Amino acid sequence: MTDAQTDEAPDRPESGTAAFSLVYKAYASQVLGYLTARGVEDPEAAMQEVFLSVLPRLGTVRGGESGLRTFIFSVAHARMVDDHRRQSRTPAKLPFEPELDRREDMSAEKEALQRIAPREVLRMLDGLPRDQRDVLSLRLVGGLTVEQTAETMEKSAGSVKQLQRRALLKLRELAAVKEYLAP
Repeated sequence: MTDAQTDEAPDRPESGTAAFSLVYKAYASQVLGYLTARGVEDPEAAMQEVFLSVLPRLGTVRGGESGLRTFIFSVAHARMVDDHRRQSRTPAKLPFEPELDRREDMSAEKEALQRIAPREVLRMLDGLPRDQRDVLSLRLVGGLTVEQTAETMEKSAGSVKQLQRRALLKLRELAAVKEYLAP
């Protein structure tokens, strides 16, 4: 090869791609390890950014292999610092933990029972058959689940659901009649 051919080689796209490929293969795992060890949130993406920054400036690097290594890791360090700054400005992401969530939407039945005076509730419940009254007392006042209520009353879960449905329908009728008869 002549000197003219050697000087032209770095300008050819194939040789630039080949040089970049060699540099990437030689340093990618080390850069990835550095970024991971330094707590970068997405080290693989940051590593790609490092090499995207290095690629256009690859031909300007001086100092041989040592200069190249220094340049690559100075870019990696800058990306790591950028990532830490971004993380410090970003609000913390916490996972949702349902058992710690104290918010509770009240059911329509519970809300209605809270609005009605306790004596009136007792009077309305007395207007229900015994099984329906027991189901509502255990479910709404006692806070038991359908399964717990069924076990307590020695009934099936399906019959507890039916008793609750019938009791609520009867209470709605009683409330509607009361509103209709009210002066």
